[in-house]
This record gives sequence, C-alpha cells and structure tokens, in this order.
Amino acid sequence: MAPTLVTSCTALPPEGADLAWGGPAQRPAMNFGVAIPFVELLGFELRLYEGGLSELRYTPRPEHLNSFNVTHGGALMTLLDVTMAVAARSVQQDMGAVTIEMKTSFMQPAVGALTAKGHLMHRTATMAFTEGTVFDEQGRACAHATGTFKFVRRLPTGPRTAHGLNAPVGVIATD
Repeated sequence: MAPTLVTSCTALPPEGADLAWGGPAQRPAMNFGVAIPFVELLGFELRLYEGGLSELRYTPRPEHLNSFNVTHGGALMTLLDVTMAVAARSVQQDMGAVTIEMKTSFMQPAVGALTAKGHLMHRTATMAFTEGTVFDEQGRACAHATGTFKFVRRLPTGPRTAHGLNAPVGVIATD
C-alpha cells in the first residue's frame, strides 16, 4: 500500500520498513492538512496519517506538567482526542471530524517524550469509532481512550466568509 501524502509532507517509509528508518520515531513529521492553533501550541508532531491509523509524537514542556511534575491529564486527553480524530480522518481526508464522545483511562504517569497511536475501529457514513493509546519512551501504555467522531464537511472559516457559525470579530457568541 502506498503511503498517503498530506500537504507539505515527505513520504513515509514503505510498509514494513520501520527498522530501516529507525522505527516510528524516525518518521518525518507531517502536516495535519488544516491549521489547528491549539495543537501547534502544544507542539504535537504528526508521524502517520493513513488507512485508519495515526501516530503523533509529543514532548511535553514544563508548562504542560501538573503539580506532580508529570504530563497533565488535560494535555494527554487532547493528545488522544487529536490522535483519534486523525485516525478517523485518514480514510477521508477532505472531511473534518468532531468529537461526540470520549472516554479516557489513565494507567500510569506520563513522563518524557510520548507517542500516541490511533486506530479507526469502525465507521459509518457519518460516524467514526476510534481508540488511541499514549506510550512513554519505554513503550509502556500511560493512557488509553475510545472516541466517537462525527464526520463534517469542511466549511470556509474566518472573518471574510459567510459561514453562519463564525461570529463577527468583536462579538461574543453565547449560543
């Protein structure tokens, strides 16, 4: 199976060639295909985005840690949410995927560089059912989630569009 290329992405290794590339951590970073400011702020790196699978790398910065000096649960849940959404979108990249439901289990503290792997378990015409796991540098599972996503058509956004969901600049939407 040929890898899927995303805007400004370099090619992934052929299937089964991870060892020649030094494993998944050595895959070149990819572009998410859309601007996601919060993901950029956290520094997530997309490594795999094809065939119902996803892989993201994340090295938490000091401001992403909790009072126990381990990765904050909110950062882990965001990583899992994005990982599962990317897995869902990987089979139909022209659609968006919005989170409908997510259940997360934290198994052990997440310390150091993290890898999240997502999998599209089942899809219908409008819904995706996914799972994702965050692993530490030693390959231990730190957190696991399942999620349900709704596929949505991408609409233009921003202050110069007629998209009805965008509030005019300076207006605070309450509904």
